[in-house]
Amino acid sequence: MVFAACEPSGSSTALRLLLRAALAQVRLLDAILSTITEALVAGDSVALVGFGTVKVGALAARTGKKPATGEALDIAASTVAKFTAGKALKDAVNK
Repeated sequence: MVFAACEPSGSSTALRLLLRAALAQVRLLDAILSTITEALVAGDSVALVGFGTVKVGALAARTGKKPATGEALDIAASTVAKFTAGKALKDAVNK
């Protein structure tokens, strides 16, 4: 992370460089998320090796109920993004 690598020095040049690096990271993350979203909209799946896979899935129409009243209601079919964690992520979380 950029912020951890820089020590406060009071220099406006150092601060500008730090802000530019942070902005570049934000733009990169935005570009990655936009690309993943576009792929999912097109019906593709996206595999991030070691992290996981995101793919499009369909949920069938079903009947649910309101928690407060218990009244039955119809839930329409929908398309959702499904994430499956990769082995490296599972191993890291389960340490």
